[in-house]
Amino acid sequence: MRDKPIRIGGASGYWGDSAIATPQLLQAGGLDFLVYDYLAEVTMSIMARARAKDPDAGYARDFVDVVMRQNLGEIARQKLRVIANAGGVNPTSCADALRAMIAEMGLDLRVAVVLGDDLMDRKDILTATEMFTGEPFPAPEQIFSINAYLGAFPIARALDAGADIVVTGRCVDSAVTLGACIHAFGWKPAEHDRLAAGTLAGHVLECGTQATGGNFTDWHLVADTLDRIGYPICEIWPDGAIEVTKPKGTGGLVSVGTVAEQMLYEVDDPQAYVVPDVICDISQVEVTQIARNRVRLTGASGRMPTDSYKVSATYLDGWRAGAMATFYGSKAAAKAQAFGDAVFARARAALRARNMADYTETSLDILGGGSQMGEAAMADTATEVVVKYAARHPEKKGLDILLREASGMGLSAPPGLSGFFGTRARPSPLVRLFSFLLPKSEVPVEIELDAACRQVEVPDGEPFDARTLSRPSPPVAPKPEADTVTLTLEALAWARSGDKGRNANIGIIARDRAYLPHIWNALREEAIADRFGHVLKGDVTRYLLPGCAAINVVLTDALGGGGVASLRNDALGKGFAQILLSMPVTVPKTLMEPAE
Repeated sequence: MRDKPIRIGGASGYWGDSAIATPQLLQAGGLDFLVYDYLAEVTMSIMARARAKDPDAGYARDFVDVVMRQNLGEIARQKLRVIANAGGVNPTSCADALRAMIAEMGLDLRVAVVLGDDLMDRKDILTATEMFTGEPFPAPEQIFSINAYLGAFPIARALDAGADIVVTGRCVDSAVTLGACIHAFGWKPAEHDRLAAGTLAGHVLECGTQATGGNFTDWHLVADTLDRIGYPICEIWPDGAIEVTKPKGTGGLVSVGTVAEQMLYEVDDPQAYVVPDVICDISQVEVTQIARNRVRLTGASGRMPTDSYKVSATYLDGWRAGAMATFYGSKAAAKAQAFGDAVFARARAALRARNMADYTETSLDILGGGSQMGEAAMADTATEVVVKYAARHPEKKGLDILLREASGMGLSAPPGLSGFFGTRARPSPLVRLFSFLLPKSEVPVEIELDAACRQVEVPDGEPFDARTLSRPSPPVAPKPEADTVTLTLEALAWARSGDKGRNANIGIIARDRAYLPHIWNALREEAIADRFGHVLKGDVTRYLLPGCAAINVVLTDALGGGGVASLRNDALGKGFAQILLSMPVTVPKTLMEPAE
C-alpha cells in the first residue's frame, strides 16, 4: 500500500457551490483525488420530488453537465480520481449520464456506483419512531425520501476495483474522503484511530471554503480576497496525520482559527462523532500552524462503530409561506410590528369567513429591531428594518390567503413601507426530517461497475452508550483578581455555529489557551440559556475539547424545527455564534497585556 501522503481537494461543499472550485484545484496540480459533497436532508427531498416527475432525474445535474463536462479532460490527463455523492436519490442515472459523456468525449474512464442507501421501497412496512422526539413514522403517502447514511468502505472497494469516478447516493459527508484514505493506505476496519483521522479530514473538506476563511469570525482578514478564495486541500499521511492548505495564489486563509472553526462545525458530542465506520473522538485533537496557510491536525482517536445506520426520511407536513418588506423612518420597528399584526389579523378573518382552520404556526420577525439577536431594545432606535412574516397551514389555500392579504395592505400600512418588487412569494411544501436507526444487517450495500454488481461487507459494530465515556476535567476556576477587564467573547475566541436537525451547536475556540478557564467560567449553561431565551426551547449542554482549547455548546430544540420545517429567518442557526460572541467575559488585566 501507499507509504506517502495523498492530496485530496474539496471541490464542493453543497449543491449550489461555485463551479470555480474544480478548475482552481486542477490548476494547483499535484492532487490524487477530488471529492464533492452535494447532499443535505432538504436537498434529498428536492431531488426526490424531481425524480417523482422524471424517473431519470433526482441527482445533481450540474455535477455532470457543468463540472465534469468542463473539466473531465483535464481530470483524465492528471489521472485524478473523483468521488462524489452527487447521485442523490438516483445515483444510477447520474452514473449513466457520466458514462454517456465519457464515451462522447472519447475518454477511457470507469464509473462505479454505490447502491443500497435508498429505502423508499420499504416506506409501507417501516415502523420506526423518531430517534430524537419519539414521534411515530409518517404515513407512507407523506414521504418524499428515505435514505440510510452509508459509510466509506463501499467507496474504497469501488476504487480498489479500478473505478476512476465513484458516484454515491446518501452517505455521510466525510465518507468521500475517508473512502479515498482506506483505498490508498489499506486501512482496516479495526484501525479505529486512523479511520477517525480520515473522517476528521473529510469533515474539514466537506464544507469547502468554510475551512479557508469563509464564515470566519475574523472575516475582516479575508474580506478583500473572498472573490478568489481558495478551496481546501488535505494532505493525509498513512498514520492519519493531516495537513490542511489551499492552492497557492488564491484568497482566503488557512489558520488555526479557520480550521478549528470548521472542525467543530455541526458537531454534537465531540467525543462521540458517530459515522458508520467509526466513532470519532476529536476532543484531544491539536491544531497547529506549521507554515503560512498550512495547519496540522493530530490526535484524533476512534472506537468501534455502532451496529446501526442512521436513516433520514423527509415527509410532507403541510405548507409554509412567507415574505419580507422594509420600513424606514422614525419608529420603523413599531411600524413594522403594526403592519405584521394587521396582516395576520386580516388573514385570520379571511380564514374564518371560509370556515378554514387557523394557521398552525406563525412567525413575525423585525430584522434590525433586535429580533434575531434577542435584544428588543434595539427596536427603539432602529430607523430602518425588515419585517418578515411567515406561517404554516395544512392547506396551500390558507397561505395563498395570507400572501394576498399582505399584498392588500400596501395602501393601508404605516408610512415608510418599501421593498424590492417582483415575483410574489408562493406557498411551498413544508418538509420535515424524520431520523431513526436501522441495523446495518438490514441494509445490504453493493457497488455496480462495468454492468456488474457485487455485495460489499461493511464493518461490524456494537451498541454504544455515550454515558460510558470518561469526560475531560473542566478547567480550574480562575482565582478572583482585583484588577480585571470585561471584554466580549469575540476578543478572546473564535466561534462558529451550525445546525443538527432541530438543534444547533456553537463551537468556541480560545484564541489563547490561557483564556479558556475564563471563557468556561463565563459561559455557564444557565448563562447561555438566558442569552438564547428568545429561541431556545430545550436544554444547553457544554462539551470540553482540551486538545484545541475549545468548547462545544449544543442548544436543544433551538431552530423552530430546523431546515425548511422552520419559519425562522435563521432556520439553520448560522448566526448563533454571533449572538454568543457578544457575551461579556471578565479576565485579569495582566492576561491581556502584551508579552515583553
